[in-house]
Amino acid sequence: MSRRILVVDDEDKMRRLLEMALLAMGHEVVQAGDGEAALARFAETPFDLVLTDLRMPRLDGLGLLRALRERGADVPVVVLTAYGTVESAVDAMKLGAVDYIIRPFEMATVELAVSRALSLGQVKRENSYLRDEAARGWGEFIGQSQTMVDLYRLIRQVAPAKSSVLVTGETGTGKELVARALHQESGRGGLFVPVNCAAIPADLLESEMFGHRKGAFTGADRDRMGRFEVANGGTLFLDEITEMPMALQGKLLRVLQESVVERLGTHAPVTVDVRVVAASNRDPLQAVADGRLRQDLYYRLNVVQIEVPPLRARREDIPVLAEHFLDKYSRELGKHAPRLTAETVDKLVAYAWPGNIRELENMMERAAVLGSGPEVTPSQLPGEVVGAAPAASPAADIDPHNLALQPQVDALEKRLIEAALRQSGDNKSAAARLLEISERSLWYKIKKFEL
Repeated sequence: MSRRILVVDDEDKMRRLLEMALLAMGHEVVQAGDGEAALARFAETPFDLVLTDLRMPRLDGLGLLRALRERGADVPVVVLTAYGTVESAVDAMKLGAVDYIIRPFEMATVELAVSRALSLGQVKRENSYLRDEAARGWGEFIGQSQTMVDLYRLIRQVAPAKSSVLVTGETGTGKELVARALHQESGRGGLFVPVNCAAIPADLLESEMFGHRKGAFTGADRDRMGRFEVANGGTLFLDEITEMPMALQGKLLRVLQESVVERLGTHAPVTVDVRVVAASNRDPLQAVADGRLRQDLYYRLNVVQIEVPPLRARREDIPVLAEHFLDKYSRELGKHAPRLTAETVDKLVAYAWPGNIRELENMMERAAVLGSGPEVTPSQLPGEVVGAAPAASPAADIDPHNLALQPQVDALEKRLIEAALRQSGDNKSAAARLLEISERSLWYKIKKFEL
């Protein structure tokens, strides 16, 4: 992998010699004639490694090391010098140098030192990243807003029980992360087995869930264990439960009540010990009313309900999430993660995020792929984000001479619905999700306010 290396030496020939060797190794090289020039280069762009001489005019090698550490630049430094002494070597190591090479030297020695130093720098970056990740959130979650702290607390409280859990929330909020956290915190020794009920064809879903015997149907050329048996002793996650066919919902209810499954093509019951966590991006009660979810299954699954908040309900976590995704994809691309400018952060925080965390992650991946500078500016964001304006205070335009409650509430509700329709491109289903109401309620309010 190509790395950016700064070569600092007051001798032109030595700089050129080192540059040729490093270019042959596949690295990018920048030169500086002394410590002052090197610091100026650092102010322009970050580096993965510094090769520096000790004796130089203006600012020598030890002065450069000291200045880098004072600036918090945690970059590996290799010292190359013709005037090596024990004292200078000790001083250089105290200031953070990772290697010390005396001239004259074989170029193979320098190449080995460069490889070692770059490997050490990579390990340090990864360790720093892992420490930051541990400090940012809990488990795979990122965010320390009060909304998320409350969610973490609820997960820990519910996890040890065997009770079924219904996880609800908009698309892209992280419902599967909640299910995985429940499993990890439960202490159950079995597997976490996810099933996306919307992604598996209806005629195959029953076999996926309960398994089948060879010859049970066309194409069943061997016995197959179902997901319930695979998850025995662990957790079965049924994502998009409202997309499961109604006939299969009845069979699922029986399994939940009796803890017994039968493979298709057999009448041999198999006892299973499975904790079921289901999820849906629909309002479950509305799904019952619409005939998409059996009422008895809803009550059986909804022993505990966990609502995953949309991203707009935890705006204080948006900058941390954005930096996390930007760093993640930059590292995958072998790039230094660019910095989010203050204006960019303001735009991200103001945006409504109809696609939630998934949308933010995709946007930061795009910024990492297409970005080439040290910063992510608003001009690099999609138009809908750049156009997002901070929400005005609800009390900003209240008439102090007319404080009748209902007209004020109706006016605010109408403005919010209009904003949601604009944000969603007049997509009623998406607007309803933004407003956190059912689509049926939205249609009623559109008619009420003559929108």
